[in-house]
Amino acid sequence: MCTSIVEIVTVEGAARNGDSWFNPTHAVVTYDHPHVALLADGINIDFMRDGCDPSTRAAVELTLESAKALHAALARTIEEAEIQEAEARRPARIVKAA
Repeated sequence: MCTSIVEIVTVEGAARNGDSWFNPTHAVVTYDHPHVALLADGINIDFMRDGCDPSTRAAVELTLESAKALHAALARTIEEAEIQEAEARRPARIVKAA
């Protein structure tokens, strides 16, 4: 059964396909039948680039449990990165010697 659960998000960064890197423009996240993983349904993520052949993609097919663990790891990492970014933007305080 197809679930029709699809999310598309604009992304910036780099993705690897075989021996070459490309700059993805969007990621397609679905809960559906994977192409390779031996799962009835899974969380599938395809990083793609507008104007390129569909084979120019980086794909991941995960169990629901693995996707949840990845989601939690991303959330923790993002939270820590935001703290570090905020600290880096904070102006340095000048301490006067007594």
